[in-house]
Amino acid sequence: MDNSWKIREITIPNRVVVAPMAGVSNSAFRVVCKEFGAGLVVCEMISDHGIIYRNKKTMSMMQVDPSEHPMSIQIFGGTEDTLLQAAQYIDQHTDADIIDINMGCPVPKVTKTDAGSKWLLDANKIYQMVHKVVQNVSKPVTVKMRLGWDTKHIFAVENALAAQEAGASMLAMHGRTRKQMYQGQADWETLHDVAQALDIPFVANGDITTPELAKKALDEIGATAVMVGRAALGNPWELKDMVHYLETGEKLPPQTVRERVETAKHQLDGLVELKGEKIAVPEFRQQAAYYLKGIPRSARTRAKINEVWTRQEVFDLLDDFVDEYEKHQAKRAQRRTVNE
Repeated sequence: MDNSWKIREITIPNRVVVAPMAGVSNSAFRVVCKEFGAGLVVCEMISDHGIIYRNKKTMSMMQVDPSEHPMSIQIFGGTEDTLLQAAQYIDQHTDADIIDINMGCPVPKVTKTDAGSKWLLDANKIYQMVHKVVQNVSKPVTVKMRLGWDTKHIFAVENALAAQEAGASMLAMHGRTRKQMYQGQADWETLHDVAQALDIPFVANGDITTPELAKKALDEIGATAVMVGRAALGNPWELKDMVHYLETGEKLPPQTVRERVETAKHQLDGLVELKGEKIAVPEFRQQAAYYLKGIPRSARTRAKINEVWTRQEVFDLLDDFVDEYEKHQAKRAQRRTVNE
C-alpha cells in the first residue's frame, strides 16, 4: 500500500511526521526518527533574530544530515521583515527541503515578541506573513499552528484558509489552544472541520500516541498525515510501529529493554558527534530519562546518569542497568516456573 504524499514537489514516503520539539529535535534525534521510519522530520524552531544576527548556536542548529531528507526547518518571528530574512537564509544557505513557519508556539517568551501563537489572533496577518515568505523563497513553505489563542478566539478554519490562500504548501495544526498549552484533550472535531475546508495537505497533531490513534486520527479527522511529538521521546520505535500499522493493520512487538537502551546509546553517539561530549552528555540526560521511563527499577540509573559527564560513563551505566534488569527478569521467570 502506497502511503506517500507530497508537499509541493517533495515526496513524503509515509503518513507519519515528527513534530519539532524545542531542545529535542536536533539532527541526532531526527536521524534516529528517520531510521525508525518517520516520513518527515522537522528541526526544532529557530528564532528569526538568531539567524539574522548569525548567532553561533542558532547557526549550528541548522545542520542537516544527508540521511534526514525529506526534512524541514521551522522558524518563528514577530515581524514580516525579520521572518522573511530568516526564511531567505534557510532557502539559500541550508540543505532543508522545506521551510516551516511556527504560528503555534504557546510559550510566553515567544508570544510576547508577537511570534508563535500570537499570529492566531489575526487571519489577515497570517495571510500577509505567509504570502510574503512564499513569494520570496524557492523552497516549499508550510505552516504549523494551533486551534486558536483561547476558547473565545478559535479561528482555526479561517486561519488555515488564510495560510492556504497565501500559498502554503501544507498546514499542520495542534488540536489545542494557546491557553491550554499541553493540558486537556486535543479537539479532533475542530481539526476535522479544518481538514474539510482545505485543499492542501493537512497534518493533524495532538494526542496521537499509538498506532491505533494514528489510524483513528487519519480516519476521523480526514487528515493527510499525523504529527507525533512527545510520544516519540525515548521511544522512536513508536514511529516504526505506526508506519507499519498504517500500511498493514498489524502491530509490531514492543522493543526489548536491551533494544531500547541500544537506541538511546545510538542517539547519544549522534549527539556527541554533533555537539561534542561536553554539551551532548548533559543535554542527553533528559533523553535518557525518557528512554528509561516506565522500566522497573530504573530510577537509580536515571539519577546516576545526571551525575556523569562522559559518553562512556553513560554507556557503562546503561549496560549495567540492562544486565541487572535481564538477570532480575530471568530470576522471576525461574520462580514462576518453579511455582507452576
